[in-house]
Amino acid sequence: MEPFKVHILGCGSALPTLRHNPSSQVVEIREKQFMIDCGEGTQTQMRRSRVGFNKVMAIFISHIHGDHCFGLIGMLSSFGLLGRTMPLSIYGPKELGPILDTLLTTFCNDFDYEIKFHAVDTTRQEMVYEDRSLTVETIPLKHRLPCAGYLFREKPTLPHIRRDMIDFYRIPISQINNIKNGASWTDEEGNVISNSRLTRPADPPRSYAYCSDTCYLPGLADRLKGVTCLYHESTYADEDEDKAQKYFHSTARQAAMVARDAGVGRLLLGHYSSKYNTEDVLLQQAKEVFAESSLTSEGMVVTL
Repeated sequence: MEPFKVHILGCGSALPTLRHNPSSQVVEIREKQFMIDCGEGTQTQMRRSRVGFNKVMAIFISHIHGDHCFGLIGMLSSFGLLGRTMPLSIYGPKELGPILDTLLTTFCNDFDYEIKFHAVDTTRQEMVYEDRSLTVETIPLKHRLPCAGYLFREKPTLPHIRRDMIDFYRIPISQINNIKNGASWTDEEGNVISNSRLTRPADPPRSYAYCSDTCYLPGLADRLKGVTCLYHESTYADEDEDKAQKYFHSTARQAAMVARDAGVGRLLLGHYSSKYNTEDVLLQQAKEVFAESSLTSEGMVVTL
């Protein structure tokens, strides 16, 4: 299978601590890299994680709270200083557009690469990016500011060729693509060898959903049905559910409820409040609802 990885660069919330950086991740799919959120210190975290600066094809910003975008202008400046020429697309709420224009005019007006801003509708689930191997959809979330999550879906691949069968029936290499696309083979004696005998089923498409920041949304599970891996903010423990409600965040238990109801394969917890010296209590409370829950940490690489 082609690589599908998530690099955790930061999984803390508003206040950076000595243990956690603000939110940022890099999703790596088939040798392409996409950044989600870009909190303060993201560049340093990329260096530590050995994520290549010039391989980032697009940046997706969930909302314009500082812990999700304070690192963006520094990142764009570094791209220019490193000699980037490949265009870069930035996706985010429309409110980010004028802020980005001002920052770029002030700090990044003499670089050799083009920056394209794409305003996303945070109230709708719609596809905002597509290439030959994947799509990216927005996920409407509910926070104090307009906010969207992002859903990365791998496109289905073709079946795998059974090399032993190809050799056995002496099928020419020129016919491999036809067989991958469903064709059977007729040998010299007129015998039809079915496609199912010549191939193995394709790997099931994988998907990754990023949901931060949001209050608990029971209906969110319907948008995430069967996702391979879900990252859902888990800012607070049960004892602070009142704060979660006040600031439009979620508890770890609520994140697990979304994962359970959506039938996802795995839940990643993150966006931890700085008040906790350890996130063990968050993991415990999530696991009581959804066993396949795990904590994220800086430098962690999740393979789907």
